[in-house]
Amino acid sequence: MSWPSQPAVPTGSTPPGPYAAGSPAPYDPAYDPGPVRPTSRTGIRSWLLTGVVVTGFAIATLALTAYFGASLGVVTAFFGLVLAAIPLGVVVPTFLWLDRFEAEPTKYLVTAFLWGALVAALLAGLFNTGAMLVIQASTDASSAMLTTAVVVAPVVEESLKGVLVLLVWRLRRREFDGLTDGMVYAGITAAGFAFTENIQYLGQAYLEGGSQMLAATFVGRGLLSPFAHPMFTILTGIGVGIAASARSAGVRVFAPVVGWLLAVTAHGLWNLSAVTGGAGLLVGYFIVGVPIFLGFVCLIIWTRRREGRAIGRHLSPYADAGWLSPSEVAMLAHMGHRREARMWAKTNSGRPGLAAMREFQDAASELALLRQRMYHHAADDHALQAERRLLDTMTVARRAFVGTPAR
Repeated sequence: MSWPSQPAVPTGSTPPGPYAAGSPAPYDPAYDPGPVRPTSRTGIRSWLLTGVVVTGFAIATLALTAYFGASLGVVTAFFGLVLAAIPLGVVVPTFLWLDRFEAEPTKYLVTAFLWGALVAALLAGLFNTGAMLVIQASTDASSAMLTTAVVVAPVVEESLKGVLVLLVWRLRRREFDGLTDGMVYAGITAAGFAFTENIQYLGQAYLEGGSQMLAATFVGRGLLSPFAHPMFTILTGIGVGIAASARSAGVRVFAPVVGWLLAVTAHGLWNLSAVTGGAGLLVGYFIVGVPIFLGFVCLIIWTRRREGRAIGRHLSPYADAGWLSPSEVAMLAHMGHRREARMWAKTNSGRPGLAAMREFQDAASELALLRQRMYHHAADDHALQAERRLLDTMTVARRAFVGTPAR
């Protein structure tokens, strides 16, 4: 196996489009990508933002810990936490699998999960409880609980989960590439929210009905519907993802709103079937929940394949200009071929070659999605600098994994 073949590139060749003309080609021996040095001001802003985020999460953690300790007891809360963590072993890897082509920074995914598990869960508990008390003052307790579950909770919870996706798009646009990223951030945030919510439901089930009710609650929430919250919030993520790649200002405004409305509606219908119990719950699960879940699975698979095709399409101009070979583009557009390339790099150059191939693939994915953003929006200086940096990264990585064979 000879992977990947090197294209013949004349000195001075550049990809069509915004990349600056006259730059050396990637195989020019005289070409030396210089190091990128971040400014000290950028570092200070990053540290300040990190401090604010960590402080906010710490406060939310303390508040939730105190609440669970007081309402459930330490032992019951810990037991609920352990059981609530089990569905995460399926839900989180599903969205990481979707995110394989152009993986989001780990720190952002962790932030999304913690936002859902700590901030969104804490605020939702406060708002929902407050709303129920207000409604109960003018009606009976049963009606107040029904109204809160079907009307208030879906609006509050989908708003608090969806705002994280919206913030990532607005504040970190260079890390937000469209539909896939919207779904990933929405799913991870919702997984965190469901985790904290499950601790409460599982703990209450044990206190009220012992091990039998605990087992029934775990089966219902942890095994039969672990993707419920992600399926709702992913609708908001799709709306934000569409807005991120839209040229029309109207679409950028209305797509997130429509996605949020669909998320609230789906969440409300699900809660309605749950509170009616008996036949209503079965109808809601098999007539609504199961078909939506099957559609959700198909959407996940389609989205990942779509991203692979998009990567191949947007990297083709770089192959035409000689920065990539056609075989490299074919490899980068297919996850199976990527795995084969990593195996080849490890065999050819050992662990350093494997690391270089991973870096090459990651940079190429980011480059393709950057070019996609350039297509939908006017390219600015930041985009041009990012394009140059990614091409330089790929050049250095390629030189590493085509080096001397491993011994």
